[in-house]
Amino acid sequence: MRNVLMAGGILLAGALFAGCNKDDDDPVDTPVAGLMAANLAPDRGAIGVALSGNALGGTPLTYTSFTGGYYPIYPGNRPVEAYDFNTGVSFTSGSFLFEPDKYYSLFVVGANDNYRNIIVNDDFETMSGTSGNAYIRYINAIPDSAASTVSVTAGGNSVINENAAFASVSEFVEVAPGSITIDVSNGSTVDADRTITLEARKVYTVLLIGDPASTSNLVEIRYIENGTLDEEDAPEGRTSTSAKSAISK
Repeated sequence: MRNVLMAGGILLAGALFAGCNKDDDDPVDTPVAGLMAANLAPDRGAIGVALSGNALGGTPLTYTSFTGGYYPIYPGNRPVEAYDFNTGVSFTSGSFLFEPDKYYSLFVVGANDNYRNIIVNDDFETMSGTSGNAYIRYINAIPDSAASTVSVTAGGNSVINENAAFASVSEFVEVAPGSITIDVSNGSTVDADRTITLEARKVYTVLLIGDPASTSNLVEIRYIENGTLDEEDAPEGRTSTSAKSAISK
């Protein structure tokens, strides 16, 4: 049985990383990192994520759900696994070096007994909120979708236009607030598009999800609001108070 990793809960807007102790009885601050996790594996209905054998959160992540914010975690080179929430059986594992005071996203991707954990540094410290612009990136979580073309258009101008292999995550791109159009296609089994509205100083991850071979979990485009940037001159990531427990449809 896996235990909840931290008692501190999800980090909220304007909150600094708080020091945590495993026994929660030591007043000395300990450096931590932040981790958000999402289930993008279309045939995995209820999963858990664990670090060093300890569960991240206490509820299952159904397909197209995420943790709703960043949990504080201990930094270091940590074993990471995704497991069936009902049976506790791990179906993908590895390790990752988490650095103090940094934010990370973990995406569980794959299908048909072929899964992997994709972990990326969300790199808020390189972003600036002073311009009022938004930031956007994508992950291609569509199995067997190699060589899909991903395009993002804003105000009639191309923001992203590139080929994306399965499990690839792009860098964040700065975009003026407003309406953008997103399209993903491989010329045959993958073809989806949608329009979303970006808000000032918010950070977004576009999720290209679904299984071309499935009749129930069709290919589609959703997104996560990772957080809201500080308006101060020094860029500093903040998690959004409006973060939802389910990925935006």
